[in-house]
Amino acid sequence: MPVLEAVVRSFFRLNQVRESDLIINIEKGDNAMKTILLALLCTLGPLSNASAQTCQSDTIVASTPTERFTDHEDGTVTDTGTGLTWKVCSEGQSYNVSGGGCDSAAATYPWQGALQQAAAVNVASFAGQSDWRLPNQKELNSIIERQCIDPAINLEVFPSTPSDSFRTASPYAGSTDSAWLVYFYNGYGFPYGNSYYYFVRLVRGGQ
Repeated sequence: MPVLEAVVRSFFRLNQVRESDLIINIEKGDNAMKTILLALLCTLGPLSNASAQTCQSDTIVASTPTERFTDHEDGTVTDTGTGLTWKVCSEGQSYNVSGGGCDSAAATYPWQGALQQAAAVNVASFAGQSDWRLPNQKELNSIIERQCIDPAINLEVFPSTPSDSFRTASPYAGSTDSAWLVYFYNGYGFPYGNSYYYFVRLVRGGQ
């Protein structure tokens, strides 16, 4: 673990600063500071040591109930609410036909690399389709599960999803070399540089 990351994490834990409190304070700040602190928070990852998803199903209505998705049993699902078809697994993982899960570790990509990965998937015609693409921010936000964190996604539909940041095709208006990410630990979005490596989930349809 890098020294800076270790120091920041230790400070939060020793002072009993919760991630929820940090987010609230960030949102009270100006836009520049908000972007910096959110980027730092999301780069460091979850402040807790929790490794299992936590859901508040008794107090929060599911935003992505399993029944909203049609499983095509080929590594893809269609969201009947948006009409979008998603790859079940993150890029770098392989769909397990017999078990329905995702094998191997998810890979990370810079922004241009994510676009190239989508092109490679289309050349291979994954699930018989050749129009896979990087989702925009609104599309990726549509599969955030609001009642869960770590990760903030329906793991029945999207198994083995990393509790981390995923790339979108949406450029950031404040910088020509940045694009929006969605942080699937808690569902927050923030812009970050295109040269940094983050996870990717591909989609087709819509637009």
